[in-house]
Amino acid sequence: MSRNVLILPGDGIGPEIVGQAERVLDQVNADFGLGIEKNHALVGGSAIDQYGVPLPEDTLALAKSCDALLLGAVGGPKWDALDMAIRPEKGLLGLRSNLNLFGNLRPAILYPQLAEASSLKPELVAGLDLLIVRELTGGIYFGQPRGIRTKDSGEREGFNTYVYSESEVRRIGRQAFEAAQKRGGKLCSVDKANVLEATVLWREVMNELAAEYPDVELSHMYVDNAAMQLVRAPKQFDVIVTGNMFGDILSDCAAMLTGSIGMLPSASLDENGKGMYEPIHGSAPDIAGQGVANPLATILSVAMMLRYSLAAEEAAQAIEKAVGDVLDQGMRTADIYSEGNRKVSTAQMGDAVLAALTNQ
Repeated sequence: MSRNVLILPGDGIGPEIVGQAERVLDQVNADFGLGIEKNHALVGGSAIDQYGVPLPEDTLALAKSCDALLLGAVGGPKWDALDMAIRPEKGLLGLRSNLNLFGNLRPAILYPQLAEASSLKPELVAGLDLLIVRELTGGIYFGQPRGIRTKDSGEREGFNTYVYSESEVRRIGRQAFEAAQKRGGKLCSVDKANVLEATVLWREVMNELAAEYPDVELSHMYVDNAAMQLVRAPKQFDVIVTGNMFGDILSDCAAMLTGSIGMLPSASLDENGKGMYEPIHGSAPDIAGQGVANPLATILSVAMMLRYSLAAEEAAQAIEKAVGDVLDQGMRTADIYSEGNRKVSTAQMGDAVLAALTNQ
């Protein structure tokens, strides 16, 4: 099968963490004879600096022709003064929409070695393993009309449109139900159907889909309650499905349950399994260039890429085992460090994962 990967380092700490993840990808490519071919391109702020736009045509062409994409992160205060239409984040949104990457899988798994790093009591989070399925190409982030206008009174007013079509909800719903079938058989659909008509439709479609998946237990929860429950009793959840904005917020909340946002990978998939893989954290420009960023979320994103887009499950499992082995050895970047462990740099963490792969 074709295995062509586009590498998009991005901005801030992106090049540092992607650099380590790419080393891991190269290692498993050689070890397992995967035949992966790579291309590199710019997106986000780095693309603006060189080409004046966040998503150059050449980058988009490469993205459309590849089998999977590995992205670091985009954005930073350097570009905050730009018009909204050409900020770095538009490059990311442009990739999602142009590639029809509608389904975002965000696992929140607490490695037992990091139970003490969670902001919650260990007994609340020990064994945590949940998956948030976030709709990624609709909702308020893409809805029209949107903008800032001046009313007759002279006062400025910002406005956005929260809109979902039935087909969009049904598509992400199927992906979530199928994910739940492969896990614990429980799906919680999160909405705000008590005040938002768009999510009244969301709930109706999810209920209709439930009849097609009798082996999955469907429940519903308002988003404010879901946020509270993630902090109160997170292990009650197996799979959560929700819209773009709610999923953005809840997945970051779930990230902290695991000890660090630097530990969580993600996959953004189209209907055929092509995907863009990235850590869920941002570009962290405040620590860029210091060699202290945690590359494990990006390395684990490579594992997801191998599993979901490149049909290389054995290699994916090898990477995940290597990460666990490194944590067992007490290796910690600054974000997950605690007394009694060994604090390491970004590159040292990459070295440790490569050594663990070699020793398997």
